[in-house]
Amino acid sequence: MRRRYSRDLQGIDLAVWGIPFDASVSNRPGARFGPQGVRRASAIFDGDPQYPFHMDPFEELACVDYGDCVFDYGRNADIPGHIEAQAAEILATDTHLFSIGGDHFVTYPLLKAHVAKHGPLALVQFDAHQDTWPDEGDRIDHGTFTGRAVREGLIDPARSIQIGIRTHAPETCGLDMIYGEEMDELGIKGVINRVVERVGSGPAYMTFDIDCLDPAFAPGTGTPVSGGLSSREALSILRGLGKLDFVGGDVVEVAPAYDHADITSIAGASVALTYIGLLAEKRIRKGQ
Repeated sequence: MRRRYSRDLQGIDLAVWGIPFDASVSNRPGARFGPQGVRRASAIFDGDPQYPFHMDPFEELACVDYGDCVFDYGRNADIPGHIEAQAAEILATDTHLFSIGGDHFVTYPLLKAHVAKHGPLALVQFDAHQDTWPDEGDRIDHGTFTGRAVREGLIDPARSIQIGIRTHAPETCGLDMIYGEEMDELGIKGVINRVVERVGSGPAYMTFDIDCLDPAFAPGTGTPVSGGLSSREALSILRGLGKLDFVGGDVVEVAPAYDHADITSIAGASVALTYIGLLAEKRIRKGQ
């Protein structure tokens, strides 16, 4: 998207931030290179009204590339705290934060930082996996972040929903789930309506694991699962969630080493751009 790099957030509406961490993966590593891949792929979205929006979101929002989270890869146990603290610094400036992972564990410290500012959130999770597996306290595992967030009161499961699930876990933690096999029956509008009804009007956080997409559309990820959404379906659903009060979001698990012709990185960049477009439309509706 060719946004300028800056750590000065004065007068900035939105910061895009990379979190190159993948030490908690259970299958293929490589999501640490996701921020690079998504940035590189996003260069094709430069100027002019962006489909399906009828405006250039960057004319409505002052947006910068905030660079990457800084941490010592040799001290994995300290990394979640570094992510949370640096995210909190960004949010303290009243700048909206959209993050690019990195594996899905990074969403856990991001949620902690956002909850400290906004209180408990609804979670809208696009994913092939529930990520509700039990953990062992200080263990870092990308399959546990949702369960942790529920147990710690970071998210309200009664207002939270997962979209595209195609695997099983021991517990749901109270979240509503839309399985991949339900997509054809519900249709895009049906999914949108179910998400909007579930989440309601309170603050929400959007996390998009790229493996929500079928491997035909996103082969470049660590734990691909067949039978997923097409990129068109997923983007149309996200595009339909403009009524929700998103206070933060991320796209995670893009692993460019397994990609073909950058299609996964392009999908990740498209998710980011669609989310940013929703924020711009919200700004226009408010007349700010």
